Amino acid sequence: MSKLSKIFICLSFAFIFSGVAFAQNFKNLPEPDKTGGKPLMEALNLRKTDRNISAKPLPAQELSNLLWATWGINRADGRRTAPTARNSQRIEVYAVLQDGVWLYDAKNNRLQQILSSDERSKFSPAGVTLLYAADAGDAFAQMHVGTLYQNAGLYCASAGFANVVKANGRDTLKGTLPLPKGYEVMIVHPIGYAN
Repeated sequence: MSKLSKIFICLSFAFIFSGVAFAQNFKNLPEPDKTGGKPLMEALNLRKTDRNISAKPLPAQELSNLLWATWGINRADGRRTAPTARNSQRIEVYAVLQDGVWLYDAKNNRLQQILSSDERSKFSPAGVTLLYAADAGDAFAQMHVGTLYQNAGLYCASAGFANVVKANGRDTLKGTLPLPKGYEVMIVHPIGYAN
């Protein structure tokens, strides 16, 4: 066995035991249902903060609908359900689920596993907690993130889910969650069935 092969094997074990794997784990989502829901004025009337959120997981269809409403692609040119200044789209949405932390890939309508550990207790017992990360150097980042969590909040009102937007806990996975360079988690958004 060559010296290079031995180094590769040692590095492979180091990555595996540190929770990072070379093979990427993806979770395909069902096509989001873009029809139905409550009329806009009714959803606005029902929109509220509700911290009493169950740990019951959201079905795959609801998770897909929620993620698409929050930050999905709704036009052939790749534009999203939420606007960004100059269409920069420098935002990442992570879903904290029982089986790990997943990055939403809107283009392929799937989740990419970033962490395999159950991190829910660090945020909320909710069925899903969305983490909105953006480029901290972008002057419009907070505005962009605010647009995303408003979309998610309206979807929750329409679908009957409880949700709460929080700033506390933003640094909980700092140093553990690999973010793009210069990005920070700006908002923590637990979502799920009401208790």
